[in-house]
Amino acid sequence: MKVLVIGGGGREHALAWKLAQSPRVDEVLVAPGNAGTARESGCRNIAVSAEDIDALLALAREEGVGFTVVGPEAPLAAGVVDAFAEAGLRCFGPRRAAAQLEASKAFTKAFLARHGIPTADYATFTEADAACAWIDERGAPIVVKADGLAAGKGVVVAPDVATAKQAVHDMLGLDGARVVIEECLLGEEASFIVVADGTDYVAFPSSQDHKRIGDGDTGPNTGGMGAYSPAPVVTETVEQRIRDTVIAPTLAGLAADGIAFTGFLYAGVMIDADGNPRVLEFNVRMGDPETQPLLMRLRSDLLDLLEAAVDHRLDAVTPDWDERAALGVVLAAEGYPASARKGDAIGGLDGDTPPATKVFHAGTRVGDDGSAITDGGRVLCACALGADIAEAKARAYDVVNIIDWPGMQYRRDIGWRALR
Repeated sequence: MKVLVIGGGGREHALAWKLAQSPRVDEVLVAPGNAGTARESGCRNIAVSAEDIDALLALAREEGVGFTVVGPEAPLAAGVVDAFAEAGLRCFGPRRAAAQLEASKAFTKAFLARHGIPTADYATFTEADAACAWIDERGAPIVVKADGLAAGKGVVVAPDVATAKQAVHDMLGLDGARVVIEECLLGEEASFIVVADGTDYVAFPSSQDHKRIGDGDTGPNTGGMGAYSPAPVVTETVEQRIRDTVIAPTLAGLAADGIAFTGFLYAGVMIDADGNPRVLEFNVRMGDPETQPLLMRLRSDLLDLLEAAVDHRLDAVTPDWDERAALGVVLAAEGYPASARKGDAIGGLDGDTPPATKVFHAGTRVGDDGSAITDGGRVLCACALGADIAEAKARAYDVVNIIDWPGMQYRRDIGWRALR
């Protein structure tokens, strides 16, 4: 069959790469894709925006697409899965109502409180004066979050009251804006991602992202500068707690609220010193860059897994995971995460890479001469498998050292918590 992947980032390159390996897939269409998917065997880019739902529907019909996978959050929040379902087309992802878990932090915090799912104490505001008064009452450090979609960058962990208040004024600068302000949780973050079919779910191995731009988790938040799997902080005991106190009650709570969840459910959790998880955020799609190392570890057919979810038969599927660790290093453009420089030719992509490694494209486009050109903040993710995190890290950085363009920046300490 033909499969359509909606999106054009690193997550979508990894999804398309893995789906193209299925013996049941003739071709993977990627809309709009990037320079990496343009080069990927079995894949073809289509110049359709990930947010143009009418054009995506027309594309799926014209090409005879048998199955669609939605990568990014914006089309999910806009109701792309609802539109495909109404047209009788099979599409993997949550419907618009369920996508509120990511599209609105205020919705999510109210949902968590209503269903007794552990999370930080919080309050929601539309007026800056009231928000600043709450900050004065609580003190710092404190966390300020923009309510809507913000591409992973709508969070300010404020070390002092002045920074928190400035974040409030910045985020409430638009009409109808809301902010969520919450206590700053202490511990270690981890990502726990599952494929859900409304009732059952299948968990991916644990992973950990690196949100800050600089080594040692310094500087502003980004969409993610690297990730690895598994995350040692998620022990068997901790994983069971995440399943019992976060994943299961979330799916049950959504069902009780009349919102059946089918798709990727990503729980970003903070794990305290006693191994107790609390929800920092939900995403309703795979994480980026967690997707890249996670899919390198998936040995079985991704299409089989996603179709089972759409068909509500996940209880009959058991994915096969590589026992090796995987690690990915994001290579970003100069100026990221503020204003990223674009248009530079990327060197080092045309040679052979070492075994058990893969370079996934994110912010790239195809140049006039067929070369890969930088076209976004996070440009590439260099990934590798290894016997452990240390070996995977060494191999991934071997790949990083091959690649170059003017102003390229990256963290040199991906995996440091695991190695510590």
